[in-house]
Amino acid sequence: MKKQNSIIHNKLSIIGILFVSLFAGCKEDVSDNANTWATYKADENSSSYSPLGQINVSNVTQLQNAWTFQANDVPEGDQAVSSQSNPIIIDGVMYANSAKQTVYAINAQTGEQIWAFKALGDGEPSAASRGVTYWEKGSDKRILYSAGNYLMAIDAQTGKLIPSFGENGKVSLNVGVRDDPEKISVTLTTPGRIFNDLIIIGSRLPDFYGSPPGYIRAYHCQTGQLVWTFHTIPHPGEPGYETWPPNAYKYAGGVNCWAGMSIDAERGMVFLALGSPSFDFYGADRVGANLYGNSVLALDAATGHYKWHFQTVHHDIWDYDLPCPPNLVTIQQDGKEIDVVVQATKHGFIFVLDREMGEPIFPVEERKVPASNLPGEIAYETQPFPLKPKAFVRQSMTEDDLNNYSPDDHEALLKKFRSVRFDGLFTPPDLQGTLSIPATRGGANWGGLAFDPMTNFIYIRGNNLPEIQTIVDANKHFTAQNNTLFEQGRVVYQKHCAACHGDERQGIPPTFPAVVDLKDRVVEKEALQKIRQGSGQMPGYIGVLTEQEEREIIAFLYDKKDAKIEVPQIAKSEEEPVRYMNITPYRTWSDPSGNPALKPPWATLNALNLSTGEYEWQIPLGNDETLQEKGAPNTGLLGRSGPMVTAGGLVFISGAADKKLWAFDKKTGDLVWETTLPAPNNANVCTYAVGGKQYLALSVGGTKENPSGSIMAFALPML
Repeated sequence: MKKQNSIIHNKLSIIGILFVSLFAGCKEDVSDNANTWATYKADENSSSYSPLGQINVSNVTQLQNAWTFQANDVPEGDQAVSSQSNPIIIDGVMYANSAKQTVYAINAQTGEQIWAFKALGDGEPSAASRGVTYWEKGSDKRILYSAGNYLMAIDAQTGKLIPSFGENGKVSLNVGVRDDPEKISVTLTTPGRIFNDLIIIGSRLPDFYGSPPGYIRAYHCQTGQLVWTFHTIPHPGEPGYETWPPNAYKYAGGVNCWAGMSIDAERGMVFLALGSPSFDFYGADRVGANLYGNSVLALDAATGHYKWHFQTVHHDIWDYDLPCPPNLVTIQQDGKEIDVVVQATKHGFIFVLDREMGEPIFPVEERKVPASNLPGEIAYETQPFPLKPKAFVRQSMTEDDLNNYSPDDHEALLKKFRSVRFDGLFTPPDLQGTLSIPATRGGANWGGLAFDPMTNFIYIRGNNLPEIQTIVDANKHFTAQNNTLFEQGRVVYQKHCAACHGDERQGIPPTFPAVVDLKDRVVEKEALQKIRQGSGQMPGYIGVLTEQEEREIIAFLYDKKDAKIEVPQIAKSEEEPVRYMNITPYRTWSDPSGNPALKPPWATLNALNLSTGEYEWQIPLGNDETLQEKGAPNTGLLGRSGPMVTAGGLVFISGAADKKLWAFDKKTGDLVWETTLPAPNNANVCTYAVGGKQYLALSVGGTKENPSGSIMAFALPML
């Protein structure tokens, strides 16, 4: 009996040793107070990395839906919404915002609601928003959040506004910018970053003529007081003023940080990814390099003082905004550790810069690029090209790259390809029509990069979606056939709205909703408020449209064909400035049947070794089974969300229209797990630990049954 007990004891000991060995690196990782997802994209460095390893390559196939939280702020029967929220987790509580900008506090272990804060009143328009920011000092714990034109402070424990912040808990973002706060709409797409007692924010602005400038601002987390402002379009005496025409700061707009920023707390620096000046596709009124457009900008986080910049595109006329936060990482190169800033771009490059001075780690050369043919436009003569890493998406194409789904469709593509101008990357917009690849939707998009400190690899999604730019003289192209409010409104719609919502108002749901039946769904007052303040992906047009144009577009959207002109039309001045517009942005170039013009893959997931500047693997990401040829690789699909990498050897990323959530082996790119979500997804994944258990969570768009959307959490079954 003793011998038998000894054998059993030995077997149990061996099993125990194997169990401990398997989870030795995970036990500490899943403690409740360590390694949580406390801010947007994991940490202040925007790493999108988690050191949690309980979920790993060997067991990820066992992931199950642990809980689902259903938002409830969109009325039943309304159009389903698309959420971009990246939840954060503090002390076992998840804080997340819905697509309608309601903030929820949720028990991160059970999915039960703790409180909800309705940030907007009934009928107020909601805008794309990617999360909330947490700040605490002693017992003072706050959620800092933007909805509408306001920055708000919410008590993290009760879900109530904190009256001592600003005016009754709110600070107007319209105040403190150059233009009249009553005639602009400044919102916040990506959550701000905390440095000590400051929250540093960028802004979202309309990409149109007359846009305000995108100042960077820091507010005190307790009082809401504005502490510092940085002018992204420099004023006289400020560095970079000479890169614009004299007094451009009085009229030029854009150059805003909509994509996000990162903090180096030890150095006391904030690093920002800035967008292009407006108007995006014509810059005759802004001759010069236009600093700090399209720049990685480093500032003193406490004061807002300039440190350095690196401009990725000079005098942008392609809408090549920097689309995602810079990643602050430490890499191993030639046996040395180097602190760097890594910035991905819409046009497919990755710039790796020294963190102290902004100097490129890999060589970058200025190359001569094509000149513009548009009257008044002076395209910049050179643009920066990194010699390493190579581009992660296509930057050129030939006739051989055109799809051939049918003879007629292929012939139509050939005809269009041969008719437009294409002189390679940085071909300027042209009245002839211009092929743009990559185009306005990337390259990279707002989901950004994930960095794995264990391997020095970064992971990035890339979109290969060429567009045809159609440039017109707006003053000549947009003309009404008669003087009715409806017809004048049709012209306003075609000029400002058709690029996203379609010529026939059919939209591209859920990103760009249909407005063809607006009168049956939304009262006029609410529709006008959405036009003024912005809604979803649409920026606000207050200050861009005149009051008369607002009346006209409402008449068009609500089919008021008998409405009379209420005020006399003002004749156009002969001195009215020429304004060229691209009337087909944000549209994939497709054949007459609607198939993408370019052969697949249309999207990829890429693993780049930052130590060497070489790609370890690149795979198609997503699949359109209806267009996939038999035996061919996956086609890839357009997506905007980014990857998340873990110490468990996994890269997680969500799909888009295919409703997928995937896990890939981070070393090889092999697909090791996938699940189908209830709706298209457009959000970054997060991971956290509560009660010794690792969870994976993400926001999911709405469905017909629940248009508000949800948050889904996954975990391993009980061990």
